[in-house]
Amino acid sequence: MEVINLSSQNSLFNHFIAEIRDVAVQNDQMRFRRNLERIGEVLAFEISKKLIYEEKEIKTPLGNSKENLIEKQPVLAAILRAALPMHNGFLNYFDSAENAFISAYRKSHGANEEIEVEVEYLACPNIENKPLIIVDPMLATGTSMYLVYKALLEKGSPSQIHIASAIATVQGVEFIRSRFPSGTFIWCGAIDPELNDHSYIVPGLGDAGDLAFGSK
Repeated sequence: MEVINLSSQNSLFNHFIAEIRDVAVQNDQMRFRRNLERIGEVLAFEISKKLIYEEKEIKTPLGNSKENLIEKQPVLAAILRAALPMHNGFLNYFDSAENAFISAYRKSHGANEEIEVEVEYLACPNIENKPLIIVDPMLATGTSMYLVYKALLEKGSPSQIHIASAIATVQGVEFIRSRFPSGTFIWCGAIDPELNDHSYIVPGLGDAGDLAFGSK
């Protein structure tokens, strides 16, 4: 299993991560959404390098050209609602991709604020033998991602699995390592060291869904 942390090398991508974290910039919802979208675009480009390609002949006005093109377009699976801006970024690059949308939300109950994740809504095409990219800006405990993956398997067995997050934790990455197939790719904009008592990423950025679309 390969873990790719895009912040491990300096690039313009660092600025997008910095802005989604910055409380001064977070006040601008439109910029926050656009930065998530740009993060999705960069991740899409990097993930495209791991897909399978085939040579095809393209007719030009002056002749023919042989080009290596993606063999099978991926299925982009967005975890509602926070993943929608990143999902748009992926669609900007994988513009012929099929799309899936899944709701996974946290329920806290009891005096000890125990966290339970529930998956309700699923709209997904057949994913049999297709590359699957699951998008969620925050990979905290990894529980939501795993439950979403299990729900998606009702639609087939993908040829590749890519997990794409803006901010992850060491704990979340290790949880994915222990639950997903060995060939899974984990793509992160940054990996943070810890979770707090309410399973929020520290230093993280707060609630991505609320920052993008307003408080619930």
